[in-house]
Amino acid sequence: MADSKKSNDKELSYAELVSKRNDLKKKYMDLRFQVIVGHVDNPMQKRTMRREIARLNTLIRQQELENLKKAAAAAVNK
Repeated sequence: MADSKKSNDKELSYAELVSKRNDLKKKYMDLRFQVIVGHVDNPMQKRTMRREIARLNTLIRQQELENLKKAAAAAVNK
């Protein structure tokens, strides 16, 4: 299941990745609050969400670098 998430995320556009990351960050903040209050069933969920956010950040950065390379190549070819 986790592998299918990874392959699906790689196919998303830059805007979709940023949107998904922002949604996950909001959910993570809510989860942190719930942990403090003490209403969390699965405490490992916090770590899982943090890792998912980091993975999305990596994919976002890879796309940014790819776009920069394409722009640089286009500028050189002019």
